[in-house]
Amino acid sequence: MDPCQPQLIDDCLIHIFTFLTEEDLINASSVCKDWNDAAETPWLWRKLCLQRWGFCNLAVLGSEHANHSWKRYFLRRSHLEKNMTKGRTGGYTCKSLRGHTGRVEGFVYLQVNSSQLPDLWSNNATVCSVSSDGTVRAWNIQKGEPLWCSPVQNPLTGILSDERREVVITTDSQGLIKTWRGQTGQELASFPTASSHCTLLQYNINNDWFLTVGTGQGSVCTLADCSLTKKSSIVVYDTFKVNILLVSPDKKWITAGTTENNDLCPKVFYSESLTAPSEDEDPLCQSVPVTGCQAAVFIPTQPARLAVLHHELQHSRAITVFDVIMKKTKYKSEIQVQQVESFPLTVNTWYSNILLAAKDSNHIVLAAGEQLWVYSLKGAMLANFKEHTQPISSICVDSFRVVTASQDLSLRVLTWRDDRDHGLTLESRYHLLGGSHTMSRGFTHVACDYSSIVASVAGNNGKDVLKAYSFNT
Repeated sequence: MDPCQPQLIDDCLIHIFTFLTEEDLINASSVCKDWNDAAETPWLWRKLCLQRWGFCNLAVLGSEHANHSWKRYFLRRSHLEKNMTKGRTGGYTCKSLRGHTGRVEGFVYLQVNSSQLPDLWSNNATVCSVSSDGTVRAWNIQKGEPLWCSPVQNPLTGILSDERREVVITTDSQGLIKTWRGQTGQELASFPTASSHCTLLQYNINNDWFLTVGTGQGSVCTLADCSLTKKSSIVVYDTFKVNILLVSPDKKWITAGTTENNDLCPKVFYSESLTAPSEDEDPLCQSVPVTGCQAAVFIPTQPARLAVLHHELQHSRAITVFDVIMKKTKYKSEIQVQQVESFPLTVNTWYSNILLAAKDSNHIVLAAGEQLWVYSLKGAMLANFKEHTQPISSICVDSFRVVTASQDLSLRVLTWRDDRDHGLTLESRYHLLGGSHTMSRGFTHVACDYSSIVASVAGNNGKDVLKAYSFNT
């Protein structure tokens, strides 16, 4: 190479460095000044970031912090994922969030570090929880500090945050729905359903805010805006409560179902029939052709692909997958529910609490008893784990990991790994403990964002505690 053309030398070095791993690139940067300049090229680190994660949060690189760069993003995120994968002491902090004087009936992330857009420089996740003590509480989980607490009302039974994570929605034992401003705890509106059981589903359609509520009387009521203006109310089942309520990724379909009667089918509604009903036409609705539904989930990467766990003949269980589409003719429109796949399960029939989740277009995660399974959509069992000594009470599935909470007072953390020969697999990593069995009766709920895990622990004294595990970046 011509020493009079240093730019040519730099370009050649940069090209050679494209074949290096991040560790080799860091080592090369310490050889000499020219190698350091080449190894610090932002394009090289951008290439490594996009190869590893596919999409990165560019906004944090353009923030007010001048020392943010592709290299720092790569190293910081790699360090965080290593801590989340290893679970070693020092790689995370654990805070106990105390304040509720009753059972924790659920909690949701408000401010959240999203796995799609992780902010690695500012991590202040907020969680809101509800309890049988009749209060809603908000917490800064990194600091372990309470942020606000609502006035006491009837025992609370459920909680949900809206898609933008600005509003918290709660329901109590008398069926009173309330919305709260997540940052301040200000009560925004309330709506009475007169039902002791309510299942909540919030979604946005073209920036319009909706809340659909499944009641214990078998009806589905849809409310609009945070003011909870009633839009429609439809009877789905005469006497059985609606305890399955889902919205499709394309927001065109609402699935309502019950687990209380093995002779009933889940039903699919055209969402516009609920959010903007016509006085002259009945709501567009179609039954899903399976009975004895126990759980259901929409496949997240498909517009409207529904997986249903249901009873089969001779008390066996199966998962059947359907595509939901609209067929329009000159004179009418009708919903078609078309079967895509169906396969039997080897799950023991006596399990009553079966948990179902979907990871992507081809992976279904199922938990029952002490076991966890991963199936492909064609029915191939890809993984099976039995690491808990007591039943799994809750699961959290995202693009990076699966976390299981159990009555044995432990959380199991498993991570997704791309295997060259077998494709995407799930690998068990470590467990997190929730305290002493003399004080507690096990974990009841679990939720995650990209850099933290929060779980509720049932206290023997009736006062539940939240455990927040925050991983260091």
